[in-house]
Amino acid sequence: MAEQAVALLEVQANVAAVVGLDAMLKAADVRLIHIERRLGGRLVTVVVEGEVSACAAALEAGVAAAAEAGNVKLYEVIARPHPEVMKYLRTG
Repeated sequence: MAEQAVALLEVQANVAAVVGLDAMLKAADVRLIHIERRLGGRLVTVVVEGEVSACAAALEAGVAAAAEAGNVKLYEVIARPHPEVMKYLRTG
């Protein structure tokens, strides 16, 4: 079984988040597990999960697309996240 990971993309503005997320989901076999909006939607973090290589590819595409639509703040891939971290990230 391949190693699982999560990719986090934090952007300024909801539109940039949607554009970045769309690119992430189209670029690789990942699925959305969490969205967090802060400051009235002016700061948005999206989190996807999948295999490490898929998360890395998705994040690369998401950062590029979001940067064209807005301001990318932070992004990171976390390989083999601890189960306690996943409890925090999973919604629904």
